Amino acid sequence: MNTLLAPYTKGSLQLKNHLVMAPMTRSRAINNLPNELMAAYYAQRTGAGLIITEGTAPSPNALGYSRIPGIFSKEQTSAWKAVTDAVHAAGSKIFLQLMHTGRIGHPANLPAGARLVGASTIKATGEIWTDALGNQPYPAPDALTYEEVEAVITEHVNAARNAIEAGFDGVELHGANGYLVEQFLNPHVNTRTDPWGGSKEKRARFAIRVVQEMAAAIGAGKVGVRFSPYSTLGDLPSYDEQEVHETYALLAEELNKSNIAYLHIGVSAVIPQKTFDAIRENFKGTIILCNGLTPETAAATLNAGFADLVAFGRAFLANPDLEKRIATGATLNQPDYNTLYTPGSAGYTDYPVL
Repeated sequence: MNTLLAPYTKGSLQLKNHLVMAPMTRSRAINNLPNELMAAYYAQRTGAGLIITEGTAPSPNALGYSRIPGIFSKEQTSAWKAVTDAVHAAGSKIFLQLMHTGRIGHPANLPAGARLVGASTIKATGEIWTDALGNQPYPAPDALTYEEVEAVITEHVNAARNAIEAGFDGVELHGANGYLVEQFLNPHVNTRTDPWGGSKEKRARFAIRVVQEMAAAIGAGKVGVRFSPYSTLGDLPSYDEQEVHETYALLAEELNKSNIAYLHIGVSAVIPQKTFDAIRENFKGTIILCNGLTPETAAATLNAGFADLVAFGRAFLANPDLEKRIATGATLNQPDYNTLYTPGSAGYTDYPVL
């Protein structure tokens, strides 16, 4: 049997294969509510042993993009149940990715009463799409007060509890792509002088606290984290390579103490081998590797020893039956980049299957 398609068991994870569907923002959640179209989309892709959902807001302030779902209201929590039921019916597991966009957002994308917040008041350069006003420049966020940082941690804990109520097998904290967690990690964006900023230990404190509190609330085996070392997505300035290395070695070591289900490493920049080695050495749980893998390179990646599982994004987006194509060696569909974030079924649930 192909290694990718063999069952996987480690710690709390018991999966029918080694395939993970990576989290991908698809912007189909009208009024920030999961819907039948989304349930159909995830149901189509249950060839994955583990599905990680698109980034989902733990609070109104976290809804930086147009049409992304939330998990902070009763209505949203209830609406997600159609998704989890569909995935479980096919024997797959599903984790909800919790994504607080922080400064990457715009008031036009936020509901009434919500605010654009960040680790500090430094705004991102560039523009963001809004359905109401088209492309708009990123505004300066409000810097979270010390007490507000504690409140954001509580929002994540409540969202994690809602996710379990909605039937999810766990949650993944989005600590990559320049969103709030990574804004705290980056010394050029986090210029705080309180206990949430300064040294790498203080900048890592927010991520560690969110994970610890969620693990205490729903169980460590139901918590994962996505990181992307050395990434500059979301207008994150690069910083000293050795400090980046030490930051992620520290995070791996501290999160290992919490005994969480997995670390999910997204490769969006060149990661030195020593950083891979430090993460693997310091973290004993499951490691998922993502970004740019093909069925051929994914199998080799598993055999290389860093990763326990491999995640596919665009390949699952365009190939609902990816596991069948891997099994038969069939050609893969290519994604339609024009419909990644448009409303409706086109480029979402209409990709051909074998």
